Amino acid sequence: MIICMANILTSEELGLIVDRLKNAEFVDGKLTAGWYAQQVKNNAQLKNDAAPTQELRNLVNQALKRNSLFQIAARPKAIRPIMFSRYQGGMYYGTHIDNAIMGDEELMRSDLSLTLFLSDPATYTGGELVIESTQGEQAFKLDAGSMVVYPTTTLHRVEPVTEGERLAAVTWVQSLVRDAHKREILFDLDTVRDTLFQKSGKTAEFDLLSKSIANLLRKWADV
Repeated sequence: MIICMANILTSEELGLIVDRLKNAEFVDGKLTAGWYAQQVKNNAQLKNDAAPTQELRNLVNQALKRNSLFQIAARPKAIRPIMFSRYQGGMYYGTHIDNAIMGDEELMRSDLSLTLFLSDPATYTGGELVIESTQGEQAFKLDAGSMVVYPTTTLHRVEPVTEGERLAAVTWVQSLVRDAHKREILFDLDTVRDTLFQKSGKTAEFDLLSKSIANLLRKWADV
């Protein structure tokens, strides 16, 4: 399941992040790539101990926590520290698969990847995130402040940026529900429940659906 989500950040939050990144210290993106991904990774990333890093990570984490669509789609158990990437003329990230297990002392399984676009797509050429699936390749170049969430099990790449600058925030999620098909079932049921509540309020049908969702979570959640 690949989901695009608009307006993850407010205009004020987006402006603050972009402003902080203007003069921040970036390093070679290869420093955080696996040995095989290093061969195809050509971008820059905000230095871990750069002055604004923790502030910006906190801001994005807060945005993810308050976004109900992300919460029901991902069911996050753990989220890796946010990474801020920059692509300028000629930079790219070739086809790769993200690590299945991430972290040093505290390990986590990566179930979902996310890319939060920070640059207006009209300000740069290229830079599409391309995700491979059984349906073929899908390219994403979303509005600034919008995000795509996709299975970490997929091969994907970032096309070369030929003009302008592409800024993005990326991270990975371990879900409470490991199985992607079960997550999708729960997402569909939650979507129906929300629609039902908007139309009719708290009804007997709403209560029965809530019971089913809760009991499926008890059955499937990895806590």
